[in-house]
Order: sequence, then structure tokens, then C-alpha cells
Amino acid sequence: MAGRNRMSFMISRIVGNTLATRIVFCGAVLALCRLAVAYVDPPAEKPQPAAVVADMDEEELKPGTVACANLVYGSGKTSVCYSPQFLADVGKQTNIVTQSRFSPVKLESSRLYQYPFAVWTGEGGFALTPEQRTNLRNYLTNGGFIVASAGCSSPEWIDSCRREISATFPEIRLNRIDFTHPLFHTVHHITRLECRHEKNTMLEGLEIDGRIVLVFSSDGLNDTANAGSKSCCCCGGNEIRNARLINVNLLAYALTH
Repeated sequence: MAGRNRMSFMISRIVGNTLATRIVFCGAVLALCRLAVAYVDPPAEKPQPAAVVADMDEEELKPGTVACANLVYGSGKTSVCYSPQFLADVGKQTNIVTQSRFSPVKLESSRLYQYPFAVWTGEGGFALTPEQRTNLRNYLTNGGFIVASAGCSSPEWIDSCRREISATFPEIRLNRIDFTHPLFHTVHHITRLECRHEKNTMLEGLEIDGRIVLVFSSDGLNDTANAGSKSCCCCGGNEIRNARLINVNLLAYALTH
């Protein structure tokens, strides 16, 4: 497949000597086989959007790097308050080379399949279009990975996101992810979520064929304080304080499972 050929450049970037990098390398070949599908168009037999939607940012993807998307969804909803600093951490702690910032990508766009990892975040209620639900399902069932994170623990966003996940995957339920799961141990060994208000919380996951394809956080993995915008402030939510370490693990998991 042409999509698999386009993924071959990643192999040389993943090999490394550190413990964390060896963990990444052990699953690299399997990961490339899985994630290559996310670089091709969705299967022809599945419903397709009526038109290809142009994205706000048509930046050229750099060869040899892993690019991550920031989803634009609903009626243009998105957020700049999800810190990309963990992307640099991945580059320092493994030999995975990433682009230093997110690329805004519309959920209904065919360009989404160029990104093996995406964040889905925001505040307030929303509803996806039928085209967006179709592309969300195709993306996740064909190798993509999404972190769905409520901005500032927004209850309206949480309710909307749960509803849309259920509508898109009526046959699958979100389940709590135990701390023994590999995604908590790919690079950093994480045994608890350190929340702002010190309440017990868990991440939830959507699993397809034995692989978690979507991680849901009602409290928030945004690391808002380091998002780089003065307008970003999680002033009343229960945001997870060790989100940066968790996000490093999630990206490594997405590329190796």
C-alpha cells in the first residue's frame, strides 16, 4: 500500500539507545503497520463526506517527523489551551522526532489521516455533524489515536463528548483504564493522577481490537499553565497536574501499539 510506504521514513527516527527509546523501538514495526492505515483514505465501502473540507493550516509536514493534530469540530469549535510542550519532551526522552506544535485539522477533513495522534479539547457544549462522526469512526478504526480532554473540566463539554462518542460507537463503551495498563508505563511509570483538587480520578479508554484508540479525561490533560497563551486559565477545574508526563506516554503508546 502507498500509505504504508509513506510510513517507512519513521523507522530510522524511532531507533535509539535509552531505556525509553528501546521501549518505543520494541513495538515500532507493529505500530507502523497499524498506523500506516491512518495515512490513507478511509475504506471505500464506508460512507464518505460529501466534500473535502480545506483546513485552516496547510503547513507542509516535515519528512521524518511525527505530526499531531488539534481537532476543529462542531461549528468551528477548538482550543489553543492544550500545551504542546510534551512533544518536545518526547523528542528529548526518546528518539521520536515530533513537530513542535499542533496542526489545526478539521475533524471532517481527509487531511486528518496524515496525523497518527490528535487532541480533541475545548469548553462548552457542542454537536458533531454526520460527516464528522463518520470521519471520527473511520480514523479511529483505521489506526488513529485521540486524546479527548475537557478544557478546565467543563461539564458541558464532558456531556457533549460522551454523547458524541456513544453516537459514533454505539457498540463500544468507555471503560476506566487501570494503572497496570501499558499506556501508563511506555516512557514514565505513572501510578496515580495528581489532580488540582486532590480527588481520585481515572482516565477512560475506548478499545478496538485490543488497542485503546481514544483516551478520555473529564478532568483535563491540557497542562493549561504551559499552553503558551495569556488567555488560557483553568481557574476552577480539576486539571491533572502530571498531564505532561501522561501525554508523553500516550504519544509513545499510540506509536507502538
